[in-house]
Amino acid sequence: MAKPVTRQIVEDDEFVGRFAAVDEVDVRARVGGYLAEVHFTDGQLVKAGDLLFTIDQRPYAAEKDRAEAQERVSEAMLAYAKQQFDRSADLVKRGTVSQSQYDERNQAYLSAQATAEAAKAATRVASLNYDFTEIRAPLAGRIDRRFVSVGNLIQPDETLLTRIVSSDPVDIYFDIDERSLLNYARDARTRGIDLQQGGGLEVMVRLADEHDGPFTGKLDFAENRVDHDSGTIRLRARVANPDDIMQPGMFGRVNVPASLPHDGIMLPDEAIASDQDQRIVYVLGSDDTVSTKPVRLGPTIDGYRVIRSGLTGDETIVINGLMRVRPGVKVTPKLTELPPTNEKSGS
Repeated sequence: MAKPVTRQIVEDDEFVGRFAAVDEVDVRARVGGYLAEVHFTDGQLVKAGDLLFTIDQRPYAAEKDRAEAQERVSEAMLAYAKQQFDRSADLVKRGTVSQSQYDERNQAYLSAQATAEAAKAATRVASLNYDFTEIRAPLAGRIDRRFVSVGNLIQPDETLLTRIVSSDPVDIYFDIDERSLLNYARDARTRGIDLQQGGGLEVMVRLADEHDGPFTGKLDFAENRVDHDSGTIRLRARVANPDDIMQPGMFGRVNVPASLPHDGIMLPDEAIASDQDQRIVYVLGSDDTVSTKPVRLGPTIDGYRVIRSGLTGDETIVINGLMRVRPGVKVTPKLTELPPTNEKSGS
């Protein structure tokens, strides 16, 4: 026999979700050519900016040299056109050259300026293309295997070279039913937060084998409509993953707070019996006579089952030996105290 455990609790609901990377990038080349080098090991962790692939640079180096030479030619032509224009500007004042000659040299000078600007732009493009022959990681994360071997011809913006997914933090997506949505939205308004923006509500995440964790995460997003086919809405929680334990595509269980903090009454599951379609507990009366009380159950917290209704918390409950107990039977009680942890002992 024992008194129920009574303390302040927050009830929670459990959902099954799937992990997904916060960021995921398909790595493709921005210029074409033959793949010359691969600079990573399949599956390794990479940092943003790490060199991954090199495309044959020789054609692009030559084009860059040609553009730079053309830029120098255009700069020389611009300098000469400017000299001619400045000279004609002085001579037209003296009447040595005609106005039409002055206009021609002015036009030649402006044309040389435009040619020089075009040459500079061509050099910048050639430099960019040369730089694009080195394909670098756009984000930090775990890289997939190489999809193309050295020597293959790479098509710009088409050939998929590899894929990178971020690893820390990681997101977990899960679907909740309409009733849970209404309950969470009601609690969110009480807390003064916005459920659609996640509200920063703290959740617990457990893996399938429960060997690691639980992990703490926070809700940071909810979809903006309920799916009309399933009657569910998808939520997302973000979880720190410094040890790279949680992988995109894995399943996990998410425990979401389903109530505000309140005084709860809890019993071990072995103290709860069934009577047809209802759950009951055996209660010791003042004359040591056992009677039954129907109860409504809630979730399990710290190894105890929450009793949502049916008990006040002052009753003495039969914990063990329920198969030998019948309503109306007098017993000799042996009272114990239930531990506040999930290491339960009975009476």
